[in-house]
Amino acid sequence: MKITSDDFSVLHRFPVHWGDMDSARHVNNLVYLRWAETARVLYFEAIGINTEFAPGDTGAILAYQDCKYVFPMTYPDNALVGTRTIGVQADRFTMQTAIFSEEHDRLAAVTEQVIVPYDYGKLAKAPLPKEWVARIKEMK
Repeated sequence: MKITSDDFSVLHRFPVHWGDMDSARHVNNLVYLRWAETARVLYFEAIGINTEFAPGDTGAILAYQDCKYVFPMTYPDNALVGTRTIGVQADRFTMQTAIFSEEHDRLAAVTEQVIVPYDYGKLAKAPLPKEWVARIKEMK
């Protein structure tokens, strides 16, 4: 399946900084994960997941992530980062984040993340809130 920027309802733009590159003269692998993390938090806020919680609140916790690097980005460029939910299970949901090079108009990396609801008071998994599922469906 080919992933394009049209597959995402919202794209966030992040500038590539000179310091994002490593000694191989391309964006360091951790920078892609940082962009994905920021886009993920923005997605959480859009679907009503509390990102500033107190003990007793249910929030989201990252249980798993991977990243496939497709095309090396370099300075100068902008990363266009789209995030969406690609699966919902009883106790978790799976997100996909795609990072596109604006300069080259192509996919640079794609990540998947498994997100688990977490009770920060009990320090344990929590049931998947129905309101999260409803907002996820609205975002499609």
